[in-house]
Amino acid sequence: MDIQFPVSEKKMEALRAKMRALGILESDLVESFTRGSGNGGQNVNKVYTAVRLNHKPSGEEIKCSVYRTQGLNRYKARAILCERLERRELGMKSSQAIKIAKIQKSKKDKLRKLKKKISQEAEVKNREIDY
Repeated sequence: MDIQFPVSEKKMEALRAKMRALGILESDLVESFTRGSGNGGQNVNKVYTAVRLNHKPSGEEIKCSVYRTQGLNRYKARAILCERLERRELGMKSSQAIKIAKIQKSKKDKLRKLKKKISQEAEVKNREIDY
């Protein structure tokens, strides 16, 4: 029996594929629900929307209360579990690590260009002063 979450079929299938690729079975997951906290008003304070997901084989535990609905939090907890296990398994080859490395490289390039521009402007000012 497949579990359905209130997300598009495309997102649901992508999550299922990722779970299959990482060898995560629904039977290995233990879910418990608690009341959330923070923004969300009366719904969050009264309804058990927060999800605690425990993956028995890895011992990984995720608590998710990002959304106001239990269904979306259940989906997000599974997505976070997949990301963590992928990062643990693949290290720097995981998709998340690749994105982070790309952002860091971009920041380094911007900083290098900025330093170059500042030094060129300082050079121009020095030439102007010399005349």
